[in-house]
Amino acid sequence: MHSQEEKYLTPEQIASLLQVNVVTVRRWLKSGRLKGYHLGRKLWRVSSSQLEEFLAFDFDQGTGRIKNE
Repeated sequence: MHSQEEKYLTPEQIASLLQVNVVTVRRWLKSGRLKGYHLGRKLWRVSSSQLEEFLAFDFDQGTGRIKNE
């Protein structure tokens, strides 16, 4: 069986994908709304599965805003 390797994204990559400011992505991470891994004082990484979960349940792609915020 072939296992797929998890990909990790930076806040900058996520901001570019979602067309939002990187400060917004960092705020989501700090609040726990978007799950990620904190690697030191300023470094964050978000797995592709964590981003998919966030997009499915918390992010309205039509408005670019968090649902129920």
